[in-house]
Amino acid sequence: KNSRSHHRLAAPSRRSKPPMTTMTDPQPPRRGYLTRLTAVALTALILVSAPEYAAGDKKMSRAERKEVLKEKKNTAKKMAAKFEQMKSENADMVSNTAEAAQLRSYQLRKKKRKGFVRRKEKSLSSILFPGASPEDYTTNEAIPIMVDLVESRKTQVPYKYYDLPVCQSPDDEAVAKRFRKNLGQRLQGSRPEVAPFDLHVVQDKSCSILCMVTIGGKKLRWMRKLVERQYRVHLSLDQLPVLMRSKELNYAVRGYPVGFKAPPSYTGLKNDELYIFNHLKFTVTYREDPSQFDGVRITGFDIHPVSVEHKIDTDVVTPTTTVETCNADGASPPVNDPTTYLALRTGSSGEPLKVVYSYEVKWDKQDLAWADRWDVYLVGSPDDDIHYFAIVNSLMIVAFLMGAVATIMIRTLRKDIAGYNEMQTLEEAQEETGWKLVHGDVFRPPTFSPMALSVMCGTGIQIGCSVMLVLMCAVAGLVNPMKKGQALSSIVFLYVLSGSASGYFSSRLYKFCDGKDWKLNTIMTATAFPGLLVVMFIVLNVFLSMAGAATAVSFWLIIALFLLWVGVCTPLAFAGSYFGFKADKGDVPTKTNQIARFIPEQPFFSNFPWSCLFGGILPFGSVCIELFFIMSALWLHQYYYVMGFLLAVVLILAATCGTVSIVMCYLQLCTEDHRWWWNSFMNCAASGLYLLLYSLWFLSAKLQLVGVLPVVVYLTYMTMISLAFSLFCGAVGFYSCFWFTKMIYGAVKVD
Repeated sequence: KNSRSHHRLAAPSRRSKPPMTTMTDPQPPRRGYLTRLTAVALTALILVSAPEYAAGDKKMSRAERKEVLKEKKNTAKKMAAKFEQMKSENADMVSNTAEAAQLRSYQLRKKKRKGFVRRKEKSLSSILFPGASPEDYTTNEAIPIMVDLVESRKTQVPYKYYDLPVCQSPDDEAVAKRFRKNLGQRLQGSRPEVAPFDLHVVQDKSCSILCMVTIGGKKLRWMRKLVERQYRVHLSLDQLPVLMRSKELNYAVRGYPVGFKAPPSYTGLKNDELYIFNHLKFTVTYREDPSQFDGVRITGFDIHPVSVEHKIDTDVVTPTTTVETCNADGASPPVNDPTTYLALRTGSSGEPLKVVYSYEVKWDKQDLAWADRWDVYLVGSPDDDIHYFAIVNSLMIVAFLMGAVATIMIRTLRKDIAGYNEMQTLEEAQEETGWKLVHGDVFRPPTFSPMALSVMCGTGIQIGCSVMLVLMCAVAGLVNPMKKGQALSSIVFLYVLSGSASGYFSSRLYKFCDGKDWKLNTIMTATAFPGLLVVMFIVLNVFLSMAGAATAVSFWLIIALFLLWVGVCTPLAFAGSYFGFKADKGDVPTKTNQIARFIPEQPFFSNFPWSCLFGGILPFGSVCIELFFIMSALWLHQYYYVMGFLLAVVLILAATCGTVSIVMCYLQLCTEDHRWWWNSFMNCAASGLYLLLYSLWFLSAKLQLVGVLPVVVYLTYMTMISLAFSLFCGAVGFYSCFWFTKMIYGAVKVD
């Protein structure tokens, strides 16, 4: 009966209104049965999918769990002792043997753990290239070897491979379309091209001739300079960089050198002699496992360069030409022998040098898993513990500053505000001292260029938005820093799309300062900082073009960047500025006096140069450890992929800038100085100066740059980075002080 009544109440007619439900109305059936049924189903699913959990850990007693943990600790100690012993004996860690792979896996065990709370074991391939899957090749399938830049740590001026006197590449448009270049690669000068080597899956190739090149005059002098400055050629196969590794010396390095310099003690000559590597021995490691996959998976790409003077009897050399020291019947493979080195110099009578290029390929079957093929590239790199220590160091600075701010807010300010609010007589009000005295001037707009301040703050907000968006995309797996140019492309595009943020914040601040020329303010916000960077980039590009560097961008790319700036960033800045000027000016808790208050003599730490030096050192100190790894990745060609750590460091940097700015603003207001606007910006922006000084130390201590142009390139780019760093820190510091002053002066009673 109740059920029928319920159905009648639940489905009323269209003309009648549904009755109000009361505590006495019949209720629908309870969902307890469904809830219990769902819980039972989930439990059964868990027990089926994890029987070891149901049968093992559930039935293990507390003593048994302690015993298992103790056993795990003992095993870890034994492994650590074994690893340290083998490391002290200089055991092989770079070859493809099972023992070397095990040692690499143990050394990189901390890098293979992903996650913050529950760290799971994963392969480096899945961490460096999330979502990437192995490519299976069939026997005798042609695989292109890609060649990238020819670069050196001693110079920051890379060159294209085919600018060197080498054999030219075959025109393969299909392969070229497969490796399309993004904006970041074009700006960095990275142009992967097909190398002139013929490679087929699981097909060994003995010594094969490529071509003969004649080198003389200016080209020969340039090649000698490349050898002296230790330039290296970078090849890749199946997206795997080529490696030079030595089992005896236990080292592995990417790329192979153009040539080498031999001292007189080695050659027996009077002076140093330069030699060129003209024969390349490729070793491709692969794995076959028909039970798991079909085909062949490439797990290693090694190279061994050889300098050999091929004996030729003709002036024209083609791949079919028979050379006595290479592809003749009974010829032994070329080896590095001081008696047959090919010197990089002209002949005895001044004739140009004739270089015959050759190569050979060997396929080596190993049991190394495809997921572990990137382990050898990160051997010797710092552990993630150092990044954790950097974050802990930064957190200690933030904790100290937070404590100072809390002391100011809770103890000092509460006491001051309570005392000010309890003043009843005129005599008591006249005896007041401290930050409340400047309540009539604290919100007075700055006398020096409020437009410049608003433009800088808006630009700093735009930089911060773009960097945070890029880092969040990298943490989410949308941007991979290991893929060349992808991070730089993301920064450029997101900076352009963040133009509305800069226009909005700049216009709001300019309107608060009673600015009237809003068009000029918007144009300066959209063009000042990007225009400065473009001018510096174009001037540097002229010198790079004169030197023939690969990083010299084309005129059309500059036009494309200009159109991206004018057609996207500037309209977005105007749109943000429009909404900013349409918004309310914003209320302040106190009225501004018509006449500015006299400012007494200030202590030295509140004056301009000293306050900036004191205020900028703490934000820089919070990121200096992580900054070393970023600089090494930028200028020493090392891998940097820990975007989660970098995101945490950027957040800590913002918190440090905010707290430092608040503390110094409070100290300035206590000395009855109401000119906090520019000081709050400059105190944190000075950290960019420390970054520039740090880059000078890095140049002298870590880099061994040769020549004037490499130093100019380094200083130009580091100046750009320091400016962006200053604007971001200054904007965070200013808006933190703006919030702080509105909060404290809104808590006092002012007549």
